[in-house]
Amino acid sequence: MAEEKMKTVLGRRTFVAGALATSAIEALSACGRKDSGVKPAAEGEQAASDQAGAPAQGGATQGGTIKVFITNPASIDPFNLQEDQGTSVGNALFDALTYFDYTDQKLKPLACESWEANDDATQFTFHLREGAKFHNGDPVTAKDFKYAWERICNPKTTTQPSVIAYHLASVKGYDEMIAGSGTSLDIETPDDLTLVVNLNAPYADFAYVAAHPALAPVPSGGAAEDFDKFFLAPIGNGPFKMEGEWVDSQYIKVVRFDDYYGEKALVDGVDFMIYKDPQTAFTEFEAGTLDLTEIPVGRIGEVSEKYGVSDDGYTVNPGKQVLNGEETSTYYLATNCKDDVFSNVDVRKGVSYAINRQAICDTIFEGSRVPADGIVPPGIDGYKEGAWESSHYDVEKAKAALDAAGYPDNGGSRGLSFTLQANSGGGHEEIMQLIQSDLKSVGIEADIQTQEWAAYLQSLQAGDYQIGRLGWVADYAIMDNFLFPLFYTDNGDNRSQYSNPEVDKLLTEARQTVDNFERVNKFREADKLISQDMPVIPLMFYRHTKVGSKRLNNLYVGPTKLINFTKAWLSE
Repeated sequence: MAEEKMKTVLGRRTFVAGALATSAIEALSACGRKDSGVKPAAEGEQAASDQAGAPAQGGATQGGTIKVFITNPASIDPFNLQEDQGTSVGNALFDALTYFDYTDQKLKPLACESWEANDDATQFTFHLREGAKFHNGDPVTAKDFKYAWERICNPKTTTQPSVIAYHLASVKGYDEMIAGSGTSLDIETPDDLTLVVNLNAPYADFAYVAAHPALAPVPSGGAAEDFDKFFLAPIGNGPFKMEGEWVDSQYIKVVRFDDYYGEKALVDGVDFMIYKDPQTAFTEFEAGTLDLTEIPVGRIGEVSEKYGVSDDGYTVNPGKQVLNGEETSTYYLATNCKDDVFSNVDVRKGVSYAINRQAICDTIFEGSRVPADGIVPPGIDGYKEGAWESSHYDVEKAKAALDAAGYPDNGGSRGLSFTLQANSGGGHEEIMQLIQSDLKSVGIEADIQTQEWAAYLQSLQAGDYQIGRLGWVADYAIMDNFLFPLFYTDNGDNRSQYSNPEVDKLLTEARQTVDNFERVNKFREADKLISQDMPVIPLMFYRHTKVGSKRLNNLYVGPTKLINFTKAWLSE
């Protein structure tokens, strides 16, 4: 329903109170990657995907290949897992140290068996699982994590530095590596199964950061030294391994890794089939050649009636094949704060007030999405309803802001024009057309320009745009993950090129605050300042709009869009 909002707050107080002593924790959305909460647990532990109402394991069959629609990724190498399409593949190939279990809202061990932090949260020690192997047969050791993280931070790893290195900004040695004056992070490996991470300041949430799929290990024995080769066929430690290489714009194939340390997958493999847009993919789905795809714009109700809706919104089973669960993600417009037009905060606020978010949710998404009242979505600890005062529809306030910006109304035209940019497919063109109409009604002329996903990302990264759509899906379930990546000065995902020293100061202070209540309040202070500057324009909070085939059983797609293929099985 259009007015429905997710009320659950992802629990973290237990972690903060206990884990510091010891612990056993979007192309179509254009996001930052990524649902570590759906990875399988080690043998003997309950898996995150054991959902209520799922088929019993004893009734499952083995074998077969699941075929899934994705758009062409930016990367499947952890070095640059920056968006959801590539991260879906990376999540199958790699295991990070931890994962967030959205079923019981707890951070849990994955590639490690436990961890602990010192009293002031400046040092985290992870104890790795014994017997874990890479897909080439090499044992997974603490040195492989250290090597992988330094590979991300080293600006000389390849010609284009990693966009997501900032996730490691709290580790000692990071600043020196990024500047090129240092060659290593302050990470100790006293033995093969112990990883000791030293931070440059207290950061109680670091174990959440360690859940990011990009922070998985990479073989330190030389397998990753040929960057171009590894980029197309990464060697991971996850439940699936590459079959051949990524064939650009066509497919990426992975198969079950039988030496995986955890629970083995039931299916033989997964084919990630690459199409330019959901409509083409849905046509293939209806022809029986795909098992999981996006529902095209305007067909959610029809498809739901035809294929049936999932009981929990996240798990596909025969006859209950449409997924509509809430996501921890936000659809927004990024404004280029260095652009001549959008350097003016009143222009940014005027554009925000002019957009009828509810009409977009109702017209394009049949009421399945909710207008965004801030960048942090419901479901993240720290979310506050109505947090961004300028993030709602108000034509009179739009006109007043544009007047204040120096663009008075002159017979229906304000002499203000710019280009709205988006990636092609996924219904983004239709959304841009509604926004274009809203802007015209307050005297703004906007052209629309679209590009294929990977090229579009490059344009935004280069600052070659004025205002363009993006989505952000939680990498890990904390408020920090929305504010620090998107708004801290010079971070790779800060595509608005926004900079506010006071915001930087508050974000740094929040990260260094051990007490959970005080930390969240610091983040809310930063969020309030950001909302006053309005470098991005939040539009909608996402829900799943996926459909699976009738042969899929127990396939779980979590709130951050990552898929647990391990528990899924196929029936004919």
